Amino acid sequence: MSAATIQAVGMAGQLLFLAAISATVSQLTLSPVYGSIPASIHHRRVTMAAALLAWTATNHRIRRYLPENIPNFIPLLAFSIPTLQFFLFQWSGQAGAVYGPLITELLTYVPLIFLSVYSAAILLESIDLSHYGETIEIAGPSLASYTLFSAIQAFSMSFIRQNIGASPILRRSVLQFVIATSYALLLPSKLLVVSVLPLLHSASLNVHISLQQTNLVLNATLLRHNYSLVERQESLTGYISVLDNLKDGFRVMRCDHSLLGGEWTLSPKGYVPRVKEPIYSVFAMLEAVRLVETESTKNKLTVEDSQRNALVIGLGIGTTPSALIAHGIDTTIVEIDPVVHDFATRYFSLPKNHTAIIEDAMNFVSRAQDVGPEHYSYDYIIHDVFTGGVEPVELFTQEFLQGLSALLEPDGVIAINYGGDVSLPSAYLVFRTVLSVFPSCRIFRESAAPSFPRQASDTAPRTKDFTNVVLFCIKTPRKFTFRDVTEADCLGSQARRYHMYPQHEINAGQFEGLGEASGKLLKKGQTQDLDKWQKETAVGHWGVMRGVLPDVVWENW
Repeated sequence: MSAATIQAVGMAGQLLFLAAISATVSQLTLSPVYGSIPASIHHRRVTMAAALLAWTATNHRIRRYLPENIPNFIPLLAFSIPTLQFFLFQWSGQAGAVYGPLITELLTYVPLIFLSVYSAAILLESIDLSHYGETIEIAGPSLASYTLFSAIQAFSMSFIRQNIGASPILRRSVLQFVIATSYALLLPSKLLVVSVLPLLHSASLNVHISLQQTNLVLNATLLRHNYSLVERQESLTGYISVLDNLKDGFRVMRCDHSLLGGEWTLSPKGYVPRVKEPIYSVFAMLEAVRLVETESTKNKLTVEDSQRNALVIGLGIGTTPSALIAHGIDTTIVEIDPVVHDFATRYFSLPKNHTAIIEDAMNFVSRAQDVGPEHYSYDYIIHDVFTGGVEPVELFTQEFLQGLSALLEPDGVIAINYGGDVSLPSAYLVFRTVLSVFPSCRIFRESAAPSFPRQASDTAPRTKDFTNVVLFCIKTPRKFTFRDVTEADCLGSQARRYHMYPQHEINAGQFEGLGEASGKLLKKGQTQDLDKWQKETAVGHWGVMRGVLPDVVWENW
């Protein structure tokens, strides 16, 4: 193989490498506006279509209609993508969660893939594979390119998601410019002069890039809609930010296209509860684990809260653990994202007198089981991990729930928050799995079930029912009740006075033998039944979130 051929192959490999990383970065930049799952719905198909079209375009009968200097346009396009996304995102409300990501990628990422793969394919023509047979000669370069592209994309997705925000370079917008600069170094041309225009826009007006000037533009934009940015940072679970609503007086924490929680910042004069008032009543209802009583525990109700302990899986803004701590309960919080814990402490008054474990919940539960109940055993467990429009599948498997059961005291109580479309089979699947582990559960909606008109037929469009549902469970097959809420339970909070006591109960028996979820349970490595419904749940959640905060807040991340 000649030196020229080696050089061509090396350049082709670098083009495919940059294209593969661009695939990951494209998805990351779409996530704050559309959510990670809606952003991925069409991504794989358009990637394969662009690559296939690029290889087809190398046919000499097609190539003669294409300019010879196609590679020179790649760096210019790469530098322009952040600016193009900036303007396309402003139409996200009209485009919607399904077609918005598709349109955005068709106008940004897909052309980049097409040009990169096409240029790589032209370079690989210099390899002489004729002595390996006609099949290898024709299909070998494309198969090798696809294998390399797929491997790099998978690796980059895993690496970047686990390390994003860990350094100034590992940020969405910065990675876009690192990729563009790499393309420019690989393919220098006079056309790069034109890239000054998108670069100037990015440095001065593109709010997705965290610079002093762009931060001023971002807050000026938000202020026109009565919002203000407190702080923002990228982290392993997504784009995390804290926002204040200046008109209605509340503060929220955002993670990509979802809210982890919020609290009211305005209150009547002289009204000073011991804990902040949540904007979502479900977090007050989770505190009802302290109200559960059975025949065997009634005599133990005199045990002081200070002699009890709790495990909270998933922090959010810390509404429920803050209340548990205020009651004097020794509280351990397991949160995978260090930025979420930091923001909850600094901006949402999470007390510091708790045990913080910044770790994946699956790893913690497995490790705690290995150590044994003498070191890890809890009176209360709060399971509250819903985010981003879907439930983390592995944290609802039978094996994980069995691990939590092993950590629960014999007379302990677990509260599991499930948020989503409870009309979907996915909700039934989760509920059935919980009921398979805990023999006695009571299930409550956050609010009363809406009255839907009866469907004319089984083929009629399904009526969506998005809500939060809390499952209160114990380890023994006994019935249990909730004691009355006292003033001490409320901590001076009106929200807890009205919403702590569970009210809108669902009959657990209705989840036996229901439709597609009939007889099925979520098991480790067998979560495909839940996976297939997550897209519909995530798209529906996107619409719910757009009703909570205006489009401009989601678009200007």
